[in-house]
Amino acid sequence: MESERKNEMRDIFSKCDGWRGRRTAVCVLLVALFAAMLCIGKKDASAAGLSPLHVKGTQLVDGSGKAVQLKGISTHGLSWFPEYVNEKSFGYMKKKWGINVVRLAMYTAEYNGYCTGDAENKKKLEKLVDDGVRFATDAGLYVIIDWHILSDGNPTVHQKEALSFFKKMAKKYKDNSNVIYEICNEPNGGVQWKDIKKYAVKVIKKIRKYDKDAVIITGTPTWSQDVDIAAADKISSKYGNIMYSLHFYAATHGDFLRQKAQKALDSGLALFVTEFGICDASGSGGINKGEAKKWFEFLDKNKISYAAWNLSNKNETSAFIKAGCAKVSGWNKSELTDSAKYIVKRFK
Repeated sequence: MESERKNEMRDIFSKCDGWRGRRTAVCVLLVALFAAMLCIGKKDASAAGLSPLHVKGTQLVDGSGKAVQLKGISTHGLSWFPEYVNEKSFGYMKKKWGINVVRLAMYTAEYNGYCTGDAENKKKLEKLVDDGVRFATDAGLYVIIDWHILSDGNPTVHQKEALSFFKKMAKKYKDNSNVIYEICNEPNGGVQWKDIKKYAVKVIKKIRKYDKDAVIITGTPTWSQDVDIAAADKISSKYGNIMYSLHFYAATHGDFLRQKAQKALDSGLALFVTEFGICDASGSGGINKGEAKKWFEFLDKNKISYAAWNLSNKNETSAFIKAGCAKVSGWNKSELTDSAKYIVKRFK
């Protein structure tokens, strides 16, 4: 359709060469009309005031080259807590909490994962992703589409499905300035970086066929902790705008992991904390505010973007909404967990 419109515009331009006087004005109007038609249907998030993001060295930057630090929240599994993906909740978190990014965590395995559920479940998940991108765009938020591997461990297990999914997403959102692709959440179970890298390059190539500039984030070994190993064998810079996941939970991960992160930064690796908590790595247990403070100081010092785990009322420490609260937007302070209260202060 777009190519047909471009051909029609060329025809008009050629006719304009022979027009004179009053007809010139008509010609200009027609050209303007067809130019506008080319833009109809494009899902460009620039209308929401969102600049396209790029990676420069270790830093995420906007269109003018100014350093950007995204701060926001990740959903829990879309299959399990779909109700939080709604227009009001995204708008509320932007306005009241000060977030500027939301992550859509789509599990690939587990119960009703994208690769383990039936065809109807797959359609529901794709619709949730589409709704999430739309609500984020309307709210003026960046949005991460997260291929959330966990129990499947090695991203190559569902590589075929990943290639198909990201082809679909890249074709659909190639004109969005706010969409970020996260291609494997937490590789684990002993999978090596060389295998993750091979997978990542294949998926990156697939995305780049349609979306030339979007930021793409790849997971790293050991639940996205071994960023120093990835730093020693980076993905080729020719693909552009590639970042690497670093995940931490403050009550489990301390100086040792920050040292690994610093080593990666010193090697020129661009990090994005696409998931973290201030409790232990199970997502529950006690909160460690001392380590949490150190982590936020490290992230802010290096302008590393982050998304907190998780937007749900699951009965666990990392959830932002108290288990007894049924509201899916407009929460007051008494309805937030201790994790949420601590982290929300950091958003502003």
